[in-house]
Amino acid sequence: MLRSLAIAAALALSACASTPTYTPARADGGAGYSETQIEANRYFVTYRAPGAANESLVHDYALLRAADITLERGKEWFWGDRRSFDGQSRGGRSGPSIGVGVGGGRWSGGGGSFGSVSIGVPLGGGGGSTVRSATLEIRLGEGPKPDDPNAYDARSIATNLRARQPY
Repeated sequence: MLRSLAIAAALALSACASTPTYTPARADGGAGYSETQIEANRYFVTYRAPGAANESLVHDYALLRAADITLERGKEWFWGDRRSFDGQSRGGRSGPSIGVGVGGGRWSGGGGSFGSVSIGVPLGGGGGSTVRSATLEIRLGEGPKPDDPNAYDARSIATNLRARQPY
């Protein structure tokens, strides 16, 4: 029984530490990328991941999404107006959970010992998780890319980031 609990705990931890993927967010504030059009050629692009995610990977995914939007709209480059990064906490642990415990001991007759193993699995409704997010405000452009460090060639960014990351 104890071995089964140890295996279950290891599987739960490995699921939490998994690498984020380059996918659209399924809900507001959920993991993945999202964008908001704020003008005809201007967007906010955000990528969110669990707190264990590598910060540079979170930035790369936001940059990759900016490049993809640029190419999808038939443009060639984008200008990064503003960038932000947030490693925010999502509040205290709350909501229902399932716990499994194993314990034993001896309380009578001279001396004794006690041991316990416990695993808790949250069922939703909260959690003390941390979310990392990178947000870019971008403007799309076409024609020759300006010679400026805030201007990015969309095709080059998309090709280079996909070549070096597990997208």
